[in-house]
Amino acid sequence: MLRGLNMDRQLLVSSLIDYAGRNHSSTDVIATDSSGIVHRTNWSEICSRARQVSAALRDEGISQGDRIATIAWNDHRHLEVYYGITGLGSVLHTVNPRLRDQQIAWIIRHAEDQLVFVDPDFLELAEAIALETPSVRKWVVLTDELQETSLPNAVAYEQWINESASPFDWPLLDEWSAATLCYTSGTTGDPKGVMQSHRSIVLQTWATCTGDGHNVNSSESILLAVPMFHVNGWAIPFAAAMSGAKLVLPGPDLSAKALVRQIQDEQITFSAGVPTIWLSVVQQLKDTGSDIPSLQRIAVGGSAAPRSLMDTLEDDYGVFVSHVWGMTEMTQGSAGRFTHRVAGLNREEQRRRQAMAGRELYGVELRLVDANGEDVPRDGSSPGELLARGPWVAGAYFDLADDMTHIEDDSGNWLRTGDVATMDTEGYITIVDRAKDVIKSGGEWISSIELENAAIGAPGVAEAAAVGLPHDRWGERPLLLVVLEPDVELERDEIVEAIKPHVASWWLPDAIVAIEEIPHTGTGKIDKKVLRDRFSEFDWPE
Repeated sequence: MLRGLNMDRQLLVSSLIDYAGRNHSSTDVIATDSSGIVHRTNWSEICSRARQVSAALRDEGISQGDRIATIAWNDHRHLEVYYGITGLGSVLHTVNPRLRDQQIAWIIRHAEDQLVFVDPDFLELAEAIALETPSVRKWVVLTDELQETSLPNAVAYEQWINESASPFDWPLLDEWSAATLCYTSGTTGDPKGVMQSHRSIVLQTWATCTGDGHNVNSSESILLAVPMFHVNGWAIPFAAAMSGAKLVLPGPDLSAKALVRQIQDEQITFSAGVPTIWLSVVQQLKDTGSDIPSLQRIAVGGSAAPRSLMDTLEDDYGVFVSHVWGMTEMTQGSAGRFTHRVAGLNREEQRRRQAMAGRELYGVELRLVDANGEDVPRDGSSPGELLARGPWVAGAYFDLADDMTHIEDDSGNWLRTGDVATMDTEGYITIVDRAKDVIKSGGEWISSIELENAAIGAPGVAEAAAVGLPHDRWGERPLLLVVLEPDVELERDEIVEAIKPHVASWWLPDAIVAIEEIPHTGTGKIDKKVLRDRFSEFDWPE
């Protein structure tokens, strides 16, 4: 083999923050901590303090490959820790504090975390699980001064990093070495650990910065409304450094009032978050008569944004909504940018594509298969289970011997995503449903997601969930559960009439029930298992 004559440089996470520190040293990084204090720093300072974190970890005896956990909000200290842990060669393990205490303890034990960085807001959680996490030898509280706590061997972050004054040069690691660890929510069993390499992080970050990704560049002002414990913040903490963009980290306050204020004050051009956040932002704008003229586009994931939300954001506020699809096992696999052909179509055709889950993103190869593992055509209408592979797709899970989530065939190793989808010839994806959430009625499939999206467009409906329940004649029929806006009475006929134009007649729910709150998993998705259990003995109307 004749080799190319390029220099051999490893793709490392530390190179991202080094680049930002050198070339975008004065670009703002603005963060709000758990006490509400706003910290204004820059990429140079983040880089310098990340090196301090690495030095302090070294002085603690942390080695390459050791797992270090964080239980924290989006703020400057969490960002420093992101780069300090990975720069040393240890593994950044972001823990989702919205999981149950028992799950969190199990995850920390399974990962064998050596240190845990914990936000003051989560001290009570940490104290509750401390005795169940014997591998943890120090708890570093992300604050200036340590408050009273029962945590063993606890220290304040600022004191901890300042105790190590010696300079630190990040080592030249192998790009295939582990960089981050993030666990799935474990809705169908124990959480599974997804371990990304330095190489995979850099490659997916490049994809995020491309025009068909999120088009992140140095002219951007980014508000990261996605928690950094959700699959590495959708790669945006890394993309902001790679591009040298201004980064705004909102801390724990994700209220509509706080987000609107930050968008206005910091001239935010791009943001990312789940649909519920943007529904509340739109309501805040309507209630106050405010505007957000700087915001150009948002990335929406976790669940589909209702058509009504997309229309309002674009028509009333000039904000383009880009759907992304991904999962803990790969971060991002698609993005909703228009192709040249679609950009020339009429508004309705554009919106139809925009409502889909984006297009296959270079670096992730997607495939649809039927129940027999045979390929399903990309015709935009034939559903199949979505498989994925690529350099940042998990090929296996951390320390898991029994793995039924991958398929090995003549073309290689594929991840079974658990999503049922259609794809068209241009790579546009429509998520029909989670495989376990598809409603099977009379031998046909009903998409709970499409029912939900149609219902949210009905007057007075703030949130909706559709689940399939046993039915004597049809096997399953859809029950629609809705959360109503304040002071709104349930009008079943009005909701049905609002749904009718969007779905087949036999998809219409057989019953509609108003509930106070729809349960969500630790990753923000509707927990339909809880709803199916809750309504398992539901009596269908005659």
